[in-house]
Amino acid sequence: MKLPSALLTLATSALLALPALAADEAGFKSIFNGKDLTGWEGNPKLWSVKDGAITGITPPSEKDPKKGAITHNTFLVNKDLTTKDFELRLSYRIVNGNSGIQYRSKVMSQGDWGPIVGGYQADFEAGKTYSGILYEERGRGILAKRGEKTTVKDAEGKAKVEVTGSLGKTDEIQAKIKNEDWNDYVVIAKGNHLQHFINGMKTVDVTDEGGAKAAKEGILALQIHVGPPMTVQFKNLRIKELK
Repeated sequence: MKLPSALLTLATSALLALPALAADEAGFKSIFNGKDLTGWEGNPKLWSVKDGAITGITPPSEKDPKKGAITHNTFLVNKDLTTKDFELRLSYRIVNGNSGIQYRSKVMSQGDWGPIVGGYQADFEAGKTYSGILYEERGRGILAKRGEKTTVKDAEGKAKVEVTGSLGKTDEIQAKIKNEDWNDYVVIAKGNHLQHFINGMKTVDVTDEGGAKAAKEGILALQIHVGPPMTVQFKNLRIKELK
């Protein structure tokens, strides 16, 4: 049977795209087996694997069902990985609340609900303001708002964030983020240059000139934030070391 020319063109284009897709994933290593939390450490009352995804669920407070039971931000820590210069790719989904991806970070202490982590965070939320920003948990705070290109400097022991360019309007970036559905997140860290992308859109571009405060390496972790009862999920986590 002879295929119509339009179908033939489509099929040919798809075949030609396969090598490019394979090359695009070259060098990436999976850091989640899709079945259990082997290699990860956190509170098993909060973290599990559901439907092939790492899943964090905050139970409601017994005193106030509108609030979550946890009393501090807590994390699921990758025990086997030190993030230095890398590209991380994953998909996330969130219902209620706030979460994030910690990188080049460190465990600060152990709380009642599990590890407490500080360091760079690729933020995201169920709201419309913070997804894509660079936040330093238990550190210097917001280092770039969504849509900003910034340089971070140290000014007498305090962070000085200089906005040096624009990557687009924050509302336009937010409009491309799917509510309560799966979104793709990419984090690229090379030297003191840090970039976040959601669904292919660059959300921040940061040069950290903060001296000793500009972390060069550290752990990778996933966050459950204090707030309302929430569910956050992660899948297809893979990372590539950058030379």
